[in-house]
Amino acid sequence: MEASLTFRRPSSSSTSSFFSRSPNPLRSLPDLDAPKILSFPMSWSRKSCHISAEMRSKSAVSPDSTTPVDLSVSPRVSSLKPSKTMAITDQATALVQAGVPVIRLAAGEPDFDTPAAISEAGINAIREGYTRYTPNAGTLELRKAICHKLEVENGLSYTPDQILVSNGAKQCILQAVVAVCSPGDEVLIPAPYWVSYPEMARLADATPVILSTNISDNFLLNPDFLASKINEKSRLLILCSPSNPTGSVYPKKLLEEIADIVRKHPRLLVLSDEIYEHIIYPPAKHTSFASLPGMWERTFTVNGFSKAFAMTGWRLGYLACPKHFVTACGKVQSQSTSGASSISQKAGLAALGLGYAGGEAVSVMVKAFQERRDFLVKSFRELEGVKISEPQGAFYLFIDFSSYYGSEVEGFGTIKDSESLCRFFLDKGQVALVPGDAFGDDKCIRISYAASLSTLQEAVKKIKEAIGLLRAPAAV
Repeated sequence: MEASLTFRRPSSSSTSSFFSRSPNPLRSLPDLDAPKILSFPMSWSRKSCHISAEMRSKSAVSPDSTTPVDLSVSPRVSSLKPSKTMAITDQATALVQAGVPVIRLAAGEPDFDTPAAISEAGINAIREGYTRYTPNAGTLELRKAICHKLEVENGLSYTPDQILVSNGAKQCILQAVVAVCSPGDEVLIPAPYWVSYPEMARLADATPVILSTNISDNFLLNPDFLASKINEKSRLLILCSPSNPTGSVYPKKLLEEIADIVRKHPRLLVLSDEIYEHIIYPPAKHTSFASLPGMWERTFTVNGFSKAFAMTGWRLGYLACPKHFVTACGKVQSQSTSGASSISQKAGLAALGLGYAGGEAVSVMVKAFQERRDFLVKSFRELEGVKISEPQGAFYLFIDFSSYYGSEVEGFGTIKDSESLCRFFLDKGQVALVPGDAFGDDKCIRISYAASLSTLQEAVKKIKEAIGLLRAPAAV
């Protein structure tokens, strides 16, 4: 019984162990190595999550009665991995609050304030009493504005009943996956991937099928490799452009080649995550997958306001797709969160009113992101043994540091993988980064440059000083 019921810490591959073996400054701090969000051991298997009736009778007793309490959780939930990005961000925040001067470059959150016109729209909504429930799918005026945006900027024609407004693009993606995937279905996910895609597939009882890419190809999916992985179980292909975590942008020609393959498989749908659409650097251009011939009918286009408009806390995103799919996703939303915040929807309407691609307010932010990207790329290219694919969009740099694996560091141990390298950078450089294994590529680490240039300059200095403690990198 004890083996099934003891709440042990997760294995070294799980998030809560990320900092658990680190030397100072962590040892001198309160118990921070098990964030509250990690409430169950991810090393449990489905089999070990099953508790027999006899074992349950001994599992727990309410303090005011002798009635046993069943402490088991759903095997589907216990199979999920918590987000390393969220866990590391929370960990770094806790360290800062404890007095450790950590530079936090883990979260994908713009450091800019929400543009004033957007904030004012939200404030006015409160003042005018616009604080009640909206329709489940979102207000008609916002859905009309989204339709106009998609037509003008993306060449996509939708009607308001083909739009679903949700509490962030993340909710849109989850609802789409749940709405169309059944047990036994496969979800095709190019790697490196956003950390939540595989877990969303598992929540739908589908199987994530990871499609590897190469840094030499700018982490872009090879169409022939995709074709070799499609079978009768393939239900959904997830594309993200510009990409989190790589910043790669799919050129139109490559998307057309992928569309040619998708077109041969009537059961295969596509989810196009376009949340970083406006954060793109010339000469790269964004192409919506649904705009390609024959793809509108089978594509879920997901977008939102968090990244380009610096509205992460407003929690507002939207989904555009054929009506029967929107209806299915709307059912999920109606039985979970219902409609998005009325105040946020007024703010979103103002955001879409700023002009093409967000107007000047977004353009200023994108120029700053590009300046930061250029600085980081130049700085890390000066390091021996480091491989870089220059991002064409978003605000992440996904760097291959694997040549340093195997390094021995006195007082720390061996740099074995991306997780131990990130622990090393935290311990010795006090910089919080995300290990690449969270994104499906253990050779790399992700750096978010959604921080001021001065902060990034200090971070690079600390990272380079920490790397100076390592042995010379292996030949590559």
